[in-house]
Amino acid sequence: MAERQFTCPIPRTAQLPKSMVKATVIMERIALKWRDLAERRRDHFIDLYRSGRWKHYYTSEEMLTELRDATAIAQRWAKIAPRPEEREQVKQQLAAEPRKKAA
Repeated sequence: MAERQFTCPIPRTAQLPKSMVKATVIMERIALKWRDLAERRRDHFIDLYRSGRWKHYYTSEEMLTELRDATAIAQRWAKIAPRPEEREQVKQQLAAEPRKKAA
């Protein structure tokens, strides 16, 4: 798959017709739950690694593979389902960019 810039597929409610707002809010809530699950899974592997308990369940290579996969999935979900405050940060950064280019 070609590398390309990824943006959140869930539009802001202000950009939607009123008939779609409720469904979009529900889908956003679901996506945030999946993101939380991916982050908890990543944190679990980090905890296993730091405590040394991973040695009971995985070989060194398996553990590193699982940790990399869990981290990549958590990062992907962070892009798919940004939290509202993260969306605002991106919005502010994008608004500030044209000023930098003009100066």
